[in-house]
Amino acid sequence: MAVQDVTEQTTTLTMATQKGIDLNDTSIDFTLNISQRDFTTRVIEPAMAVLAANIEADALSMVKDVYNQVNGIGAAGTMKLLLTGRKLMNDALAPVDNSRTALLNTQDNVDLIDALKSLFQDSTAIKEQYREGMMGRTGGYNFYENTLLQKFTSGTDASAYTVNGAGQTGALITVATGAGTFKKGDIVTFAGCNRVHPESRADTGALQSFVITADYAGGAGQIAISPAIVTAGATQNVAASPTNGGAVTKQGGAGAIYGQSLLFHKDAFTFVTADLPLPKNQPYAAREVMDGIAMRIWQGVDITNDKFPTRLDVLYGFLTIRPQLAARLAFN
Repeated sequence: MAVQDVTEQTTTLTMATQKGIDLNDTSIDFTLNISQRDFTTRVIEPAMAVLAANIEADALSMVKDVYNQVNGIGAAGTMKLLLTGRKLMNDALAPVDNSRTALLNTQDNVDLIDALKSLFQDSTAIKEQYREGMMGRTGGYNFYENTLLQKFTSGTDASAYTVNGAGQTGALITVATGAGTFKKGDIVTFAGCNRVHPESRADTGALQSFVITADYAGGAGQIAISPAIVTAGATQNVAASPTNGGAVTKQGGAGAIYGQSLLFHKDAFTFVTADLPLPKNQPYAAREVMDGIAMRIWQGVDITNDKFPTRLDVLYGFLTIRPQLAARLAFN
């Protein structure tokens, strides 16, 4: 018997972002224009749509934490490229279950449906794809279309940098003087730094991808990357350190602009909210929790100006927990 220690890893999630929608209706509005019955449908619901979009756009910044990427820049999305993303997730041991999602930007949604149009059949599961222009479930993913996934503009580096120093590990890699910049979210590989199997630690023969975690202005120095390079032990992720003098290769051209979609398992990311306190002695204050999201509405009184200021707020935080359980699709 060879007893091994168990090490449990933890991380910190900061929940300090408060977003809200503020309204300020007068007595005249409620008397002549908006009945209390219509207040929800005419005012609250549109306001909540804006608030939800702002929160979602904020959380989607986690896309830049994902280091696995299907490089189809300049091409339209195809089923093969989608399945290449599936392979990246499978190679990282992402659970194969019903908790995988494909979040497509609007152009990728068009391209993938067009690529699959010749496979039409009028079954219940498939017909929505053709009658409504919406993907359902295929390739192991539940598909959703999203208008908030923004195009990514990469740094101006044209893969001119080289590694400066042997045996480097960790989240900072020293590079020799090169031309151009790196942007947070750029995907790079290092010559000689191959990915290992997450369990057997066998060299896969494929280069490990890394994401740049902070903008880099150029020149000799250190670039910040994720995941941190680990060459031995229980958390080993590469077979060897980057080769001294080896190329640093960035996906996409210099200053490339391309669309992004996201494949992910639900365990890749986390999003949390908290109950904001309810004020006392106010005309109206309430708190509701829907789908795990806590929201507060609070209406006060401005007696001087005969107005009823109303605010709707959500306190939240988010964090990329396991970026290896996701893959970016870089097309168009």
